[in-house]
Amino acid sequence: MHKKSRVVSAGLLSSILFLTGCAMVQSPVNGFFYTEVKAPMGVTSNGPSSKVGRAMSSSVLGLIATGDSSIEAAAKNGKITKIHHVDYEAKNILGIYSTFTTVVYGE
Repeated sequence: MHKKSRVVSAGLLSSILFLTGCAMVQSPVNGFFYTEVKAPMGVTSNGPSSKVGRAMSSSVLGLIATGDSSIEAAAKNGKITKIHHVDYEAKNILGIYSTFTTVVYGE
């Protein structure tokens, strides 16, 4: 019985180690231990931008992911009807916790 519990413990530890890379997010560059980047997503021909809207989603261990980081949600949060450009921000800590934020600029 003692040997069986060691095998189960080793299996659980291995699973945890393999899952730490599962909470990765879209990013132009990735750091193994830590990532925090901002990058462009898109641009339109609409005029200047004075409003900003944000929408975020997050993931824990790649097992649980929640949120709405859509452009539509970010525009709604910023009360934007004419989008000028869209950026995103990605953050990842050891593959354990990650966030993805869409940032919309416009009028």
